[in-house]
Amino acid sequence: MIEWFGSHSGLEQLFLLGAIVGGLILVLRLILMISGLDHHADLHLDSDAGFQALSIQGISAFFTMFGVVGYMLNHNAALGIILSLVGAVTAGAFSMWLIGRVFRAMLRLQSSGTVSLFAAVGSEGSVYLTVGKEGGRVQINFANRLREFEAISADGSTLPTGTAIRVQSVTANTLVVAPVDR
Repeated sequence: MIEWFGSHSGLEQLFLLGAIVGGLILVLRLILMISGLDHHADLHLDSDAGFQALSIQGISAFFTMFGVVGYMLNHNAALGIILSLVGAVTAGAFSMWLIGRVFRAMLRLQSSGTVSLFAAVGSEGSVYLTVGKEGGRVQINFANRLREFEAISADGSTLPTGTAIRVQSVTANTLVVAPVDR
């Protein structure tokens, strides 16, 4: 391998080194990701949008594309040092930008999965376990699912099992409910 490197110019060696280092990092990250060992190992700088491309993936993509495109332009197309460097930096910067866009798009897909209980105000359901001023349980169709919650009666009256109710408010993770007149 040392002989092979020795047969290329210094610029081509730089391009090859960039492609090999960037490619090895990409392959290593892929192996870690497949094996599940990369959890929370990403290095994103959260200061502003300009730095979001500075991640392990972005930097390794830059070096890989810088090396591959630079080598191809210099060795195969024989464009010269300046055009090869410009093409290599452009390809590396574009791949880094593209990786940043992909990760930003993936982050927009994230959600906490947490449903705010305050969104249940106005929902209707029924008493599951008798509800009074001390508490009980109700079932409501909330966030496209039938869910069961702790509840108290809005006026302190006892609401027997099966009573149709409407959520009036939320107090300390407990629904305040009132019977629905039908």
